[in-house]
Amino acid sequence: MQFSLQKFAACANVLKGILPLNRAAAARDALAGVQLASMDIPQVLGYARIAGMPAVTGLYTVFLPLIAFAFFGASRHLVVAADSATATIFASRLATMAPAGSAEYATLAAMVALLTGALLLIARIFKLGFLADFLSRTVLVGFLAGVGVQVGIAMLGDMLGVSGHAARSVDQLLLVVREVGHIHLPTLAISLAVVAAILLCKRWWPRLPVPLFAVVAGIAASDGLDFAAHGISILGPVAGGLPPLRIPLVTWQQLLDLIPVAASCFVMIVAQSAAASRVFAERYREPIDTNADLLGIAAANAAAAISGAFVVNGSPTQTAMGDRAGTRSQFAQLAFALVVVIVLLFFSRFLQYLPHCILASIVFTIAVGLIDARALVAIRRESPGEFILALFTAAAVVLIGVEHGILVAVALSLLRHVRHSYRPHTMLLAPGDDGQWVPVPAVPGIETAPGLIVYRFGADLFYANDHFFVEDSRRLIDRAPHPVRWFVVDASAITDLDYSAARSVGDLCTQLKKSGIEIVFARVNRYLRADMDRHGITPVIEERCIFGTLHEALRTAGVEKPHEQVKGAP
Repeated sequence: MQFSLQKFAACANVLKGILPLNRAAAARDALAGVQLASMDIPQVLGYARIAGMPAVTGLYTVFLPLIAFAFFGASRHLVVAADSATATIFASRLATMAPAGSAEYATLAAMVALLTGALLLIARIFKLGFLADFLSRTVLVGFLAGVGVQVGIAMLGDMLGVSGHAARSVDQLLLVVREVGHIHLPTLAISLAVVAAILLCKRWWPRLPVPLFAVVAGIAASDGLDFAAHGISILGPVAGGLPPLRIPLVTWQQLLDLIPVAASCFVMIVAQSAAASRVFAERYREPIDTNADLLGIAAANAAAAISGAFVVNGSPTQTAMGDRAGTRSQFAQLAFALVVVIVLLFFSRFLQYLPHCILASIVFTIAVGLIDARALVAIRRESPGEFILALFTAAAVVLIGVEHGILVAVALSLLRHVRHSYRPHTMLLAPGDDGQWVPVPAVPGIETAPGLIVYRFGADLFYANDHFFVEDSRRLIDRAPHPVRWFVVDASAITDLDYSAARSVGDLCTQLKKSGIEIVFARVNRYLRADMDRHGITPVIEERCIFGTLHEALRTAGVEKPHEQVKGAP
């Protein structure tokens, strides 16, 4: 049976996030899924509130969408459910089109999910998952830290008993500061107790489902002591039963108005889910198939749309919760969905007594866990420039929002890479203290040997850095201690030569030859050689001056025993 299921999954290209699976792993993931449900059900109820939707729709996001992603997705860890970022995106626009919580509002929210799913499907068809490859590990660490700060700030109002909610993190923080004199002390006391219990047990008893205990105790205390009468905000009535299945219908004008909203959610999902899945795939050294994940999230959003829910996303917060609960495959999400069914059928009426402050406190502790202080310290120690990039990413997420923040961070990552390619490290072989040649920074005024310079350019040659290569070469030659007879280019780092750079290099070679200087290219790989042939560089340099090794080039330059001269030479 197991073999038949795996064979079917392989043929249909599905269930990648579940298989292979044995009985022991299934039992482990089923238990982890139940524990995840105990932590995540309160959270998705809170996200429904942010989205302006009835509380029960939060439960809907962790029923059919979870099953859809488990079937079509590839990530074994990604939890696809309601998310604060996407909820905030569409709620801010939909609130201007219909009253929050109304039937029309719910229909518009479902249509946003359907449109978002369509955009994700298009991205899968055109295999746009490669866009996630531009998220470096540094950006991921900063991104998750920023999400943690953003979500933590969003929870402060409910934790302090302060009314009001702002879409932007800065505005929310200012709102809390302005209302600090109206903090509800019983609410604050409950919040502090829950946060302390979760954090302490995470340190000493990490497998203990403290959030579940907090939810059950909170519901019991709220019902028995009538928290609502004492000013402690509670969820209120939560509808029960399985979600009705229907296709959302809107007018053409509403559809056009919702497309930009869906596009914003699409950008958020691609960035956020790719970041989350990559973090945990790298942690467990598992393969990454972003395109399959796009298909899975597309199916999840379609399932959300027809089941009366709203946009779902691969949430870093919930994925971190799942990892902490011990989930190692999407089978845990199936167990989670089963728990949700049981809650919808038999226990939804009890959720009305759950205090908002307990919900917020649980989410707050998860947000704190997203800030990987150890990784940030390691980045700062090893690469201060990348540490600044990580901090900027976190700040961008908090100050201008997740979707814009991650795009800015990716842009900065690319600019940093381009800057390195634009001004790469250049080296020059020079005599060391023991008489052997060693690589040193290519500074004018030094030489490899009288009449010889061995120069290494540390990046591909293209239109933006070709002038640097030419100017650096000329400076080394003009300011050498002795007249240069041989100029050897160590091309081991050059794998590509574009049209503009070929023209500049060709002109340099021609000028050097006219000046009586022989230019030799060493360690030329086949890709660079193909470019040199195509762009007409080979005839200018001449076949006899292009070599696959540095030793051959040095022999041509008159160095009889280069292996004795070059320290560490192969």
